[in-house]
Amino acid sequence: MKASISKSEIAGKVTAPSSKSYTIRGLICGALASGKSTIAFPLASDDTIAATNVLKKIGISIRQQKNNWLVDGGNFHATKEDLFCGDSAATLRFMTAICSIIPGTSHLTAGPSLSRRPVKTLLDALRQLGIDCSSNNELPPVTVNGGKLNGGTTSLPGNISSQFVSALLQVAPFAENGMVIKLTSPLESRPYVIMTLDTMQWFGITVAFNDNLDEFEILPQRYKPTKFRVEGDWSSASYLLALGALSGEVEVNNLDTESLQGDRMIIRFLQEMGAVVTVGSNSIIVRQSKLKAIKADLNDCIDLLPTVAVLAAVAEGTSEFTGIERARIKESDRVTSLRAGLEKMGIPVTEESNLLAITGKKPKGTQITSHNDHRIAMAFSLLGSVAGETVIEQAECVTKTYPEFWEVFKKLGGRVKLNE
Repeated sequence: MKASISKSEIAGKVTAPSSKSYTIRGLICGALASGKSTIAFPLASDDTIAATNVLKKIGISIRQQKNNWLVDGGNFHATKEDLFCGDSAATLRFMTAICSIIPGTSHLTAGPSLSRRPVKTLLDALRQLGIDCSSNNELPPVTVNGGKLNGGTTSLPGNISSQFVSALLQVAPFAENGMVIKLTSPLESRPYVIMTLDTMQWFGITVAFNDNLDEFEILPQRYKPTKFRVEGDWSSASYLLALGALSGEVEVNNLDTESLQGDRMIIRFLQEMGAVVTVGSNSIIVRQSKLKAIKADLNDCIDLLPTVAVLAAVAEGTSEFTGIERARIKESDRVTSLRAGLEKMGIPVTEESNLLAITGKKPKGTQITSHNDHRIAMAFSLLGSVAGETVIEQAECVTKTYPEFWEVFKKLGGRVKLNE
């Protein structure tokens, strides 16, 4: 599907979608708890549906009601069917660890994008704990021969993916002898691990950790069923807020300004760039204004790179973004995808391994390849509203995390036509 975007005058009030990351974490913890849990206000998207489908195949009952998913957890069993995780990296990685406690052989498969993303680091850590697991030349599919998790000490680098750390944390309470997780390099995307710890605590699990978040100790425990409310998603909301800064005025509610989500940093970045930002108790208003360049380390909020990149494209001066190497192993190489798209729109860009420098200029309309990457598609829609005459290919990829994006874009005044 192609999205053809014309210059737009943006104005309106919308509700941020629920958090994808918290929805999947809530589902996993609910599945690990013996009994009935409620996930309130979950996000229904490609990634979260992939997680529910995998959990159902291994014995977890999940019933969907209005605004609630009812999870009956604790009854795991292996299946001969493939556990297809789609392109949800969190689902594949979290479920790989969980399959280590399910007696029998589990076979996890992935969609085309996720099949290019390595899993070696997680498998190496599980092998240190005595788990028999393998992959296809360090890539999915993954095979896990599960059963008894004795526990012990395992180590892994913290700068590859925080999801590997979260996966081990989630399964650690089942280790008969407890588990110690040590990181051999500084943890990146720290907020996502903190979100995992927060969700586990909701379900009754206590984890001891140091201030650097590079060593965790988990004693044998049992998850307790509970009601878990999913808050709004700052990652998805960042596009709506940036749209206000670029093209008009947008109010976004359902946002917790005290959230543990790292992408809450979008407020600080918008303010530093000179956007007019009004922060309420549960909502944010952003008004169009003349933007200026910034320098920012995105180490703890890597998913904001596409959002701040398109803001920088119209800001006065040259913005520099560092801490971005992990953006190269997302749904696309986002650093290169952004550079290529911005240059097509006439924006000067310098790309290095861990740096993206963008000099603001008036963007021109063009055809953008999204690389089937939801964040690339949504980000360039914002520039399209400024430049006009912009076509985004594979625009349907937004369903990965924000199925209603194009509908909300239209509601705010975005002029877009969707064509097969």
